[in-house]
Amino acid sequence: MNTREKYQRYVNTNALKKVQPVVIDRGEGARVWDENGREYVDLFSGIAVVNTGHCHPEVIQAATAQIERLVHTNSYLYHNRPTADFAEALAGVMPSPPGGPGGADKALRVSFFGNSGAEAIEGAMRLAKQYTGRTEFVALEMSFHGRSLATLSVSGNWRRKKKGGPYLPGVAFAAVPYTYRSPYGSDPDTCARECAADLERVIDLHTSGNVAAFIAEPVMGEGGILVPPPQYFQLVKEILDAKGILFIADEVQSGFGRTGKMLAIEHYGVVPDIVVTAKGIASGFPLSAFTTRDEIAKAFTPGDHLSTFGGNPVCCAAALATLDVIRKEKLVEQSEAKGKKLMERLRGLAENHAAIGEVRGLGLMIGVELVSDRTKKTPDAAAAERIQDRMLEAGFLLGVGGTYGNVLRVQPPLVISEEALERAVGVLDRALAAG
Repeated sequence: MNTREKYQRYVNTNALKKVQPVVIDRGEGARVWDENGREYVDLFSGIAVVNTGHCHPEVIQAATAQIERLVHTNSYLYHNRPTADFAEALAGVMPSPPGGPGGADKALRVSFFGNSGAEAIEGAMRLAKQYTGRTEFVALEMSFHGRSLATLSVSGNWRRKKKGGPYLPGVAFAAVPYTYRSPYGSDPDTCARECAADLERVIDLHTSGNVAAFIAEPVMGEGGILVPPPQYFQLVKEILDAKGILFIADEVQSGFGRTGKMLAIEHYGVVPDIVVTAKGIASGFPLSAFTTRDEIAKAFTPGDHLSTFGGNPVCCAAALATLDVIRKEKLVEQSEAKGKKLMERLRGLAENHAAIGEVRGLGLMIGVELVSDRTKKTPDAAAAERIQDRMLEAGFLLGVGGTYGNVLRVQPPLVISEEALERAVGVLDRALAAG
């Protein structure tokens, strides 16, 4: 029985439309090889996880060295150095609060570690409720924050929620700042103002006035790589601050250089109250965190929260090495530069292929939305699946997602070469031409 047959018999993949017909055996940088030795260029990074590339030598070395010393000790019952060192380093990459009196007290420097993005989002929600004494949340339509009950409750993506209810009460959803399909038109400033006004309207009319936090992805990954207009989060933060509502920034998919900034919220010039990170945090080792300021962190009291494996020393050693690699190899800067060039090339394809409705993104977090009718903006999920299959046949791993399943997701390791990206554009051009 081969690997694919074992998957079919023993691995529950029924929640997926399909598993790509490739058995990945090893990886290096932006390339992976199947068990027959065929090479593929990875344009999806295991869903935006291996930002430093597959098996980066420095990350592997750090993890291996830690494995030889200590694999596990509960990082909350006992101290260990990798967890402490990474917590300090993570505080150093958080958005900086304004200077002046009290600025240091507003620094996001206290982290709680878990294993997955969903676990960290749930922890952030729990903390927000305990700090504010409130119980409700507001999120965005088309958003996605995880697959647990609580995180699906604050996700506005019906495709991820179907047949999983009933969900938690006390959650309201505001208009998504999605300029391509916005009922307010495609002008970014207008969309930002109207969507922020809608958030305030939802808070005032759709909740009991007991909102603990607003949760949002600075760039919405599962929704289809949706990039809010530049003004949006500044307007939102003003509304939240006036109402005493916390802002939880979900950087699970958009963090660690993915968008051309260390964290995507930096594009918007605001400082959230809680930042949630995972995925790219440790180059593939399971780790997540929610980071906040001292006064909020102190809302947890003994017995309120814990994680058996959270802050695992091996994962934290890998995460610390990941940050070192990002800095030394200037991967944030690489992501910004490569992303700009790639966006230009993809938008060039749109001039020749009517199937492309919009190309959008930041850094190397890019979405190509496919439509069957540009005028009506009719989503074409079938075309996205066909293109994904053709790219695979040509040796490229590509993601597909979006609320309507019609968005090609281009999120390669940040170490990918410009030559590989250029080849990918050429293959995509031919795949689109094939219809």
